[in-house]
Amino acid sequence: MPQKSSSPEILAQARTAQGVAFQLRKDPMGVLDVPGLENVLISIHVGAPTKLACRRDGRRHTGTAVHGDIDIIPAHTPSRWEMHDENDMALLLSLPQSLLHAVANESGLDVTRLEIRNRFQIRDTELEALSWGMKREMELGHPSGHLYLDGLTLAVASRLVSRHSSVTKQTSERNEGLSGRRLKQVLSFIEDQLAEDLSLEQIAAVAGVSASHLATLFRISMGVPVHQYVIQRRVERAKTLLMQNRHSMAEIALAAGFAHQSHMARHMQRVLGMPPRAIQRLLTEASSFSD
Repeated sequence: MPQKSSSPEILAQARTAQGVAFQLRKDPMGVLDVPGLENVLISIHVGAPTKLACRRDGRRHTGTAVHGDIDIIPAHTPSRWEMHDENDMALLLSLPQSLLHAVANESGLDVTRLEIRNRFQIRDTELEALSWGMKREMELGHPSGHLYLDGLTLAVASRLVSRHSSVTKQTSERNEGLSGRRLKQVLSFIEDQLAEDLSLEQIAAVAGVSASHLATLFRISMGVPVHQYVIQRRVERAKTLLMQNRHSMAEIALAAGFAHQSHMARHMQRVLGMPPRAIQRLLTEASSFSD
């Protein structure tokens, strides 16, 4: 995993049986130079929008990353990151090329032609969902078992090969959801206002469409209804605050946008399968183990 002279805050990390490394980290404002790595790196932005720039493989991309934006960095590709605020938190997945070659070979593809594409701030709901699943499993100590995590790992590798490589087969996909710019605006607004009492009308106004039209467009773009997405983000924010272990349960509930502590507990039980205090204990134990 890339390192920085002024150390990042490592929130969680782990490694799977296939050699896939996982890290949830928060980088401070400044510049981060990452050497070319042996593995392919997937970086998914987590949480509040952040302004950043990245230069790699002769290209430069500048913009605002919102929750779920994905960068894919091929092996042996140095990169230079410039963080313009304190909001840069990312889920990093490092995948060995041997795993990608094995997946390609099993699919009957020419491994000698396999090259992973260099991607800047793309959206891929399937890859995002798989990555969040891996994050949850490793953070909470593999509650579904190592076999489940191994399956997620193979699915991520398969998605990279099938959709983000030189052997990708062209498919005609219809996407009638929100455009890239409007989707970023909507996701950024939700993240900024997560602690408030959000309404569908408020979010629709940001997108410039009616509430009923937004409900349809958002589900096409993100794969889930607006209200379900907001709940998922509130649960994840609460989980991040639980990990910090600096606030009371009531304070965490309000900061994450829940009406009260019981409201938070009900949704965390439904989404994660356990109550807040059990999650906090697991996260604390996992963090202590990784240190």
